[in-house]
Amino acid sequence: MSQLRTNNNVTQKENVALPYTWMIVILCWSAVAVMSSLYVTIPLVPLFAKVFGKPLAEAALPGSIFSLGFAAGCLIYGGLSDRFGRKQVIVAGLLALTILSLSLGLTHQYSVLVALRLLQGLAAATFSPVALAYAVDMFPTEKRITAIGFISTGFLVAGIAGQVFSIAISEQIGWNMVFQMLGMVYAITFLIVLFFLPKAPSPQRGVRIWAAFGQLGTVLRSYPLWLSYTIAFVLLMSFVSMYTVLGSYLGNPEFGLNSRQMLYVRSAGIIGMLLSPLAGQLALKFSVHFILRTALLLSILSLALMGMTHSLTAIVVLSVCFVSGIALSVPSLITIVGQLGGAARAIAVSLYTFILFAGTSLAPMLSIRLMGNSGNQMTTFMLLAAVLSVGLIASLLIRRRQNDPLKREA
Repeated sequence: MSQLRTNNNVTQKENVALPYTWMIVILCWSAVAVMSSLYVTIPLVPLFAKVFGKPLAEAALPGSIFSLGFAAGCLIYGGLSDRFGRKQVIVAGLLALTILSLSLGLTHQYSVLVALRLLQGLAAATFSPVALAYAVDMFPTEKRITAIGFISTGFLVAGIAGQVFSIAISEQIGWNMVFQMLGMVYAITFLIVLFFLPKAPSPQRGVRIWAAFGQLGTVLRSYPLWLSYTIAFVLLMSFVSMYTVLGSYLGNPEFGLNSRQMLYVRSAGIIGMLLSPLAGQLALKFSVHFILRTALLLSILSLALMGMTHSLTAIVVLSVCFVSGIALSVPSLITIVGQLGGAARAIAVSLYTFILFAGTSLAPMLSIRLMGNSGNQMTTFMLLAAVLSVGLIASLLIRRRQNDPLKREA
């Protein structure tokens, strides 16, 4: 016990000297850059259909196949980072993203494009679960949720930044240059992370790469974790679905916004995303569970009210409120999953990431199905609020620990 206390003291002394602010900036920037690759093909679907002579459904395959590779990668890189080190895996992934993105910019064959997007998804997955594990390893408790909040903000901002980047580049100099420029962004990010991001604690050389999967049974038997994963599944699903429905709604004759005007409306959501880093400060005053439940309630009410108004100004304001709730929910939920995972935290967070983005991949189908069944977008917003309410109910069923670790160690 005394040896453990000594090691903890040494770690704390080492952490005091770490440049936490710069670490957060690097991780947030990397999150935006890496996750933008998930969204860059969304505006390119009509262009792919025209250039390659494919129907729209098939032209969307480069986006779907990326998500498939990304989701699969989220399950394996946590164990790899345990064995080889967090920073090492992130750096290797950024190098692979640089090469693959530049290669995508050179291809003119659809089959090659799809294959490279699958590999790009696998490479991009090196960042998300590993960066979250890195934050848990490197930041003291009172700074951890703030760091996770900034990383989560990067994930959310990428949903808009990736599309804006893609539209701006493709309209000016062609779709190939979208990937060429993205490759250059990854090259710069690779150098920044390589030279300026501190190394995490030494990798566990004795750990088998697949050892974390030995804890999968423990994770799957955890009732509270299943409740957390239920929240994760509907969280970004509702986020993507809301913007899918919103785009359809604002494009109809009642509002008649063009694509660029709708992009401005989407960009307003960045205001709400900026609240994500505040989750750490709020958690010092309230419990993480309280933050999660309140944030989910805010998003649900915003969705429901969006289904009751015909004012464009009110819809924009409510969309910002909705995003604010999502932005506060994501880092809070990650923290809860990390706490509940305990010794199996790596695989618990990896499974969380997989489920989070699995929900994202299903969002377009959900929104289209809801719009088809309801017959109008207003009812669809109400149905999306009902879907997200499942997450709120699940959050109410997760019992708080008797002593909140965050409040105890702060």
